[in-house]
Amino acid sequence: MNEVVEDVLRSVESRLDALEPRSFSIEARDLVGSARSLRSKGITPIIAEIKPRILGRFLLPEEVAQRARVYETMGACAVSVLTEPTYFFGSPENVRIAREATSLPVLRKEFVLDSRQLSEVESDLVLLIAAFSRPLDDLVDAVRSFGMVPLVEVHTKDELDLALRTDARIVGINNRNLRTLGVDLRAFERLAPLAKEAGVFLVAESGVQTREDACRMVDAGADVLLVGTALMEDPEKLRELNGSGG
Repeated sequence: MNEVVEDVLRSVESRLDALEPRSFSIEARDLVGSARSLRSKGITPIIAEIKPRILGRFLLPEEVAQRARVYETMGACAVSVLTEPTYFFGSPENVRIAREATSLPVLRKEFVLDSRQLSEVESDLVLLIAAFSRPLDDLVDAVRSFGMVPLVEVHTKDELDLALRTDARIVGINNRNLRTLGVDLRAFERLAPLAKEAGVFLVAESGVQTREDACRMVDAGADVLLVGTALMEDPEKLRELNGSGG
């Protein structure tokens, strides 16, 4: 495993004992419906990410809110918010801010290792990384118990098989290799046929930089794309990537 990833996981584990579990149940906003609505208008559905690491600093609350609103204006189908603080400069509070600033579904993107993390903040969707979120079945059920929707991320066929044995109906295939942190769009293309055959709603994650990349992922079976780096560098690029103009 990559050294950066190992450091992040250790950081997450060190914070677990300080968490105070609480209960809530929200009415999750519908990612699938949002995506299908855009696709019916000829727009490629994109989950646009708030990824402070790209800017190299923590974001002010007003910056998080503004970014979420800009993404909605530019035609995103949802907003993803990275919440890991040590490496990614994130915060669970950014999820609350983004969700209040927009009517779009909001995905919390985090290294979820323990169900105690789920009570930190209300979001519409929660990322579970099959390589780390164990036992995956239990965490999928725990996410649902809060009224939130699990999005299970996979990187290999074995992880996809594990995800398909859960009740999760949204699966993300990440083009980023967690061992090398290199990106290869062929990772999605290799696994997508197996995921589509299982009938899940499929998200292509990482590596989309151009409209051609976006079309390539859609042609390979993606229902939605998740884009972070390119949009943090230039949020107006969203119109180019989703085909709505620009």
